[in-house]
Amino acid sequence: MLEPKRIKRRRVHRDKLKGNAQRGHTLAFGSFGLKAMEPKFITSRQIESCRIAIARTLQRDGQTFIRIFPDRPMTKKPAETRMGKGKGALDHFVAAVKPGRILFEISGVREDQAREAFRRAANKLPIKTKFVMRRDYDGE
Repeated sequence: MLEPKRIKRRRVHRDKLKGNAQRGHTLAFGSFGLKAMEPKFITSRQIESCRIAIARTLQRDGQTFIRIFPDRPMTKKPAETRMGKGKGALDHFVAAVKPGRILFEISGVREDQAREAFRRAANKLPIKTKFVMRRDYDGE
């Protein structure tokens, strides 16, 4: 007697946030950067609020580079729902950030302007961050 063919289901698990960033840990575009010091999922809303804070602080001076992208979908079951009945519906998107990852970069502004912009952006994030500067920066 033939057995019915079993269907393999692909389960999607959350990304592992262990270890340090293997890519995106050096400045590539700007003179100043905001580096993550903790692992965390950062939502698209948090990234957007940081972008707005940086843009308002710089007042159209310089150029801003966003080095992370929220490409991981997160699901959520409705409130007061019993267990079971499958996976929840898509709720929002997140970027998996590991320690050492450069989140934002700025070029074309003074150091004090960049520090203030990143200080305001860091207040919008759920992780500890660090201000980093290009080694060959000479004060533009």
